[in-house]
Amino acid sequence: MPAYRFEALQSDGQPRKGTLEADSARSARSQLRAQGLVPLQVQAIAGGQDSTAPDLPWWQRPVGVPRKAFSDAQRAVWTRQLASLVGSGLTLERALSALAEDADHERQRHLLAAVRAEVHGGSSLGRTLGQFPREFPAIDRAVIAAGEQTGQLATVLERLADELEAAQVLRSKLMGAALYPAIVTLVALAIVIFLVTSVVPQVAGVFAGQQRQLPWLTVLMLGLSDGVRHWGWLMLLLLVLAWLGLRAALRQPLLRQRWDAAWLRLPVIGRLARGYNSARFAATLGMLTGAGVPILKALQSAADTLSNQALRADALEALVQVREGAPLAMALGRQARFSGLLPMFARLGEQTGQLPQMLQRAAQQLSAEVQRRALALATVLEPLLIVAMGGLVMVIVLAVLMPIMQMNQWVR
Repeated sequence: MPAYRFEALQSDGQPRKGTLEADSARSARSQLRAQGLVPLQVQAIAGGQDSTAPDLPWWQRPVGVPRKAFSDAQRAVWTRQLASLVGSGLTLERALSALAEDADHERQRHLLAAVRAEVHGGSSLGRTLGQFPREFPAIDRAVIAAGEQTGQLATVLERLADELEAAQVLRSKLMGAALYPAIVTLVALAIVIFLVTSVVPQVAGVFAGQQRQLPWLTVLMLGLSDGVRHWGWLMLLLLVLAWLGLRAALRQPLLRQRWDAAWLRLPVIGRLARGYNSARFAATLGMLTGAGVPILKALQSAADTLSNQALRADALEALVQVREGAPLAMALGRQARFSGLLPMFARLGEQTGQLPQMLQRAAQQLSAEVQRRALALATVLEPLLIVAMGGLVMVIVLAVLMPIMQMNQWVR
């Protein structure tokens, strides 16, 4: 039975909003009138309404697409709550009803009401979540569908919540490691722009009437200041146009794949990107195979979670080789851009019959390595950025002081 979002007037003239289940919009209006309400608007809650496009990287998201009802952190909490309710013995429909009533935001309540309505009508949870691809990625749907087929939905939801929380912790640690260098860089740029556009022009006014030649560093800084003050808007416009052009160009699959492949070849950032994507791929593949998903479907879903298109192409190439009969470890070992730990642990898992456990162990080691490298990089960048900022300020101060020192020598 579909769900409907309604707006109505109460008998005292106060507006009322909410959701209800009905066979049709006409039936929904009849229910509202039976409750003494005057229906103003009745709208079906459909999957396409809140999921107009699949989840895309930030540079590919079209303008105007509404925000998701669930953030990544909220989705992890929702999965954990659903696992606890189902594991405690509640039926899936009652668990969804309880979560819909306790939802913090209206969009979440409407989304969960639509999911509950579809489940109440006889649809499986995995198939229902497929109507909301922006809210629930393919990995969630595949794991939940496997749990429903094996009768272990609560256990599978617990594993999915664990993986979502682990991914969220890794992402937050990487963001935290990059936050301080980013703040230092922005502050340094702001200080330099202020000195160049405000302090240096005043120095130029002081020495404008002098007939003597200024030091070369001062002349260079005055030229830079004049260029920024007169052509700064053009520089900013060119930067914005370049960013927009890059964003449009990266929507082309072939160019995006080449860009991501070049990104992986960078000395330090490339290793971090390779390790992060390899850890995510291993964790997803291990969770899916542990839930009973066939290896080919698990490989496809795990490949879809990779943000790097070059690594995704390698994962799909490994899928083709596994379909042709090659062992998983051999197929992954032929893809040089994946971390070497991944095929090694896959080989151990195939030999011992514990592939899901070995893939999870590989994901844990790769995640720990990524965190260690990110923290080490942030530790090195912090003093380097401070020294660089101090060096820039020193150059500007020297450009201001050198003509003053030269004037003192002229007076003598």
